[in-house]
Amino acid sequence: MSEIRHFDAGGQTIRIRKNLSVPMRDGVTLAADAYEADVDKPRPALVALSPYGKELQALALTTPPQRRPSPLWDGCIEAGDIARIVSEDYVHVIGDLRGSGDSEGEHIGNYNAGGVSLGQDAYDFIEWVAEQPWCDGNVGMVGISYFGSMQVLAAAERPPHLKAIFVSGGHYDFYETTYHGGIMWFMPRAAREGRGGDSGWAFTDGVKSRMIEEFSPEELKVKVEERLADPDIQAWPNLVHALNYPKNHEAWFDIVMNQFDGEWYEERNPNELAHNIDIPVWLQLDQGRGWTLDSTIEVFDRVKGPKKLTIGAYPPMQSRPFIEEHDKMFAWYDYWLKGIDNGIMDEPQVDVFVEGSRETITADQWPPKEIDHRELYLRPRHKLSTEPETMGVEYAAPDGFYQAPLTVTDEVQILSWSTPVFEEATEMIGTGAAHIFAEIDQPDTNFILRLWDYAPNGSRQLITTGYLKASHRELDEERTTHGNPYHPHTRAVPVEPGVVEEYVIRLYPFAASFQPGHKLTVELSNAEPLVDDHNSLLPPDAFHLPVGRPVAHKIYRDAEHPSRLVLPFTRG
Repeated sequence: MSEIRHFDAGGQTIRIRKNLSVPMRDGVTLAADAYEADVDKPRPALVALSPYGKELQALALTTPPQRRPSPLWDGCIEAGDIARIVSEDYVHVIGDLRGSGDSEGEHIGNYNAGGVSLGQDAYDFIEWVAEQPWCDGNVGMVGISYFGSMQVLAAAERPPHLKAIFVSGGHYDFYETTYHGGIMWFMPRAAREGRGGDSGWAFTDGVKSRMIEEFSPEELKVKVEERLADPDIQAWPNLVHALNYPKNHEAWFDIVMNQFDGEWYEERNPNELAHNIDIPVWLQLDQGRGWTLDSTIEVFDRVKGPKKLTIGAYPPMQSRPFIEEHDKMFAWYDYWLKGIDNGIMDEPQVDVFVEGSRETITADQWPPKEIDHRELYLRPRHKLSTEPETMGVEYAAPDGFYQAPLTVTDEVQILSWSTPVFEEATEMIGTGAAHIFAEIDQPDTNFILRLWDYAPNGSRQLITTGYLKASHRELDEERTTHGNPYHPHTRAVPVEPGVVEEYVIRLYPFAASFQPGHKLTVELSNAEPLVDDHNSLLPPDAFHLPVGRPVAHKIYRDAEHPSRLVLPFTRG
């Protein structure tokens, strides 16, 4: 039963319409709460949709925002600043997706792939909100991460009353949500199941596995045994458990079982649907979340209506409850939902914060400046140079490291190479690549690269990262360009031990200016440090699946094997 409550927020009385029933076209009813000023009048509405539970989102009224590494940071409180939204004279409508919270229905697979389209539900939800007497018929959306992805899914369905969206921190390529360069990433499991500082999904009857529905028990048993044969899986207890007991972790089971990109991920990928969007779109993301920045830029390039792109500064994780970027959001919605001519469309389409110089660059395209991809070569004595090595391998012997699996060691081996200190400010903005000539003694390994800006006092700032599972080294030659490699990740090709291979690793988009006296350092490993000054900014589960077997690596960087970085230097 719906009811009306009131809440005092610093002298502002907020009227809360609790447990509204929102009908879907198939007869399922979704539950929602609506927050508005306690004065009767129709207003524009900002809709937030997720499976994290509307009651959790209500904590935005009572819990002060937390930043990492606060132990109170909860990654699932993402629907926005309720009191601020109400004070700006909008109705904030927070809904539970089907099968979650107080809503009816069931959820099948990741993002309901295989079940009722979440975009379809969002369409019906938005149109219902627009018809209510407390809404003036103008609807936008709000929220980050899952809430952000829902905005793109909704806009692609083109509900008539959705006039604009403002997406902060969304993710749009569902394969890259969990596999970075083919290497499994654990953080999405935390968001789903409630681990490492996340409350997790609020599904009332779990999430139904598509794999269990699509395959017979005999077929599924064979597929599970094949996946369990992966040494990396064997060495990680949580994954052994998930594969042996899929009913306990059905959504995660499906993702672990699908380690390659393709139809399973793409059928409702927001980035694949973005070309259907012709309403105004503003996309915002902070640096440090490279996999998301990649697909954010892809969506920006594909949408057809008025658009903006904002790339912000570190750290990579916003407050929870989420409160950032609201100034830009209200300027956007005041223009598109309220018709206030505030000059927002007179500003350039793109604004990018540059680490190092701490300047904001504006333009009408990404990258915001013309760039030249230039090489920095790995050289002996851990140096990076603009000049390639002239000596052969017999004189420029390879660097190397041996990594024991984390089942038997806590020590992660890291190789590094550094430039001389920069004599003048040197700016790089865009996507890069690393060409690593390597020989390993196993059929597979991980290549993990991290680029750092080191200050004269020894402090450092992470600039960008790159990941590649060696068996996923295959390139799409048609889509790959200099400094911008593309891996299809549709199959694994085992490495022949003892053979030197060239691995082209994508470096996620970044914007940095190396100041005089600073130096650039690249680190290479096959696992991540268990603790360091960057990881402390992330939730505890934000790491990648380590290699489950011992691997010896030889990194060649001689005249015949020009291991190098290819980086986006700006012109002028």
